[in-house]
Amino acid sequence: MSLTPKERDACARIESWRQRMVDELAAWVAIPTGRGHVPGLHRQRALLAARLRALGAVTHDEPCEARPAWIDPPWAHGGAAGGVGHGSAGVGEGDTSIDVLVAKHDAPGPRLLLSGHFDTVHDPHGAFRALVDVGGGRAQGPGAADMKGGLVIALAALEAIRDAGVPPAWTFVLTPDEETGSFGSAAALARVAPGHAAGFVFEPAGDGDSLVVERMGAGQFMVEATGRAAHAGRDYAKGVSAVRVLCERVLQAERASDAAAGRIVNVGPLQGGAVTNAVPDRARAWGNMRFADDARQAELERAIDALASGDDDEVPRVRVRRVVGRPAKPMTPAVERLAALAREASEDLGRPLPFARSGGVCDGNNLQAAGLPVIDTLGVRGGNLHRTDEWVDLEGLVDRAQLVALVLMRARERVAPSP
Repeated sequence: MSLTPKERDACARIESWRQRMVDELAAWVAIPTGRGHVPGLHRQRALLAARLRALGAVTHDEPCEARPAWIDPPWAHGGAAGGVGHGSAGVGEGDTSIDVLVAKHDAPGPRLLLSGHFDTVHDPHGAFRALVDVGGGRAQGPGAADMKGGLVIALAALEAIRDAGVPPAWTFVLTPDEETGSFGSAAALARVAPGHAAGFVFEPAGDGDSLVVERMGAGQFMVEATGRAAHAGRDYAKGVSAVRVLCERVLQAERASDAAAGRIVNVGPLQGGAVTNAVPDRARAWGNMRFADDARQAELERAIDALASGDDDEVPRVRVRRVVGRPAKPMTPAVERLAALAREASEDLGRPLPFARSGGVCDGNNLQAAGLPVIDTLGVRGGNLHRTDEWVDLEGLVDRAQLVALVLMRARERVAPSP
């Protein structure tokens, strides 16, 4: 399929904005929005709101809910890494003080939902704080690919199709906590999704410029063991080591993993005891589970629940907390149709668009779980995500924005309205 005159018009406009997009990306990357940094998140959010209102959208806020305190180890947000009970409660700085931003633009045709996040994982006070050209058409910077570059190209695409005279009806929802699991914004995503015909998320392109069409789901859990304290030398036999009990449960949890069968359990931070000459009476472990579908999710939930043991006054005893933050995102017929539309648009721009699966998760999982067909790697080409050498393909800003413009213009014509 060749490009229509209006599609060529939109693509030409984007081409003329090449340097503007690079400059905007540099400005946004310089705003620290990692690790719940409130001033940076507020500043980035305000800039996005202003740009969306300039496109003719009406904006409103959706509140973030409180992040479950148990999800993070106490030292995750500046607390101490010593004995149990020290440090913060595990609530990230700013997780509940920055609202979800929702912008709504009215036009004829099916309503499309665009989604992105403006937080990153990077230390707001670290040395990695600017976009730096490293040659070969690439630049490195915090969040350059994940996903400030994606927001830059999404806004450029919306401006181009507006100027070309074919703006769709759209809603843009922007979250401040995607990198920490969207636990605060998940309810807002579920509230916004109904009434839309299709969803588009601007996570960076997959390996080989692929479009990720299927994702695993993800959940978090914490295992807490309680034992009996005792002097390690004089009264060792009177003690009950919570660390030993926890280690047994960690191994039990890991045995539930079978990556080939679509089940993954990974136990990360561990905490137990404060000194070596006392039998530890408390120990904790935090873990992540990934699952290919609802059936595998149920299997892992049963396996994690089975780690618990003992009555409230019994020693040792083990307690488990768990939550599924992102349901699995399967390839449905509706998703397949959206992916085919994107592939056709990419091929019309002269680039293949292979499809891929991923064990990673994003807000697209939550939106699709709310009943919306979603494709979610329409962002920039980049790599080394979440590292201090994260990079973005500057030369690709134009063609990726052109791809988004074509996808939205064609979805306006071909996607059935939401019932």
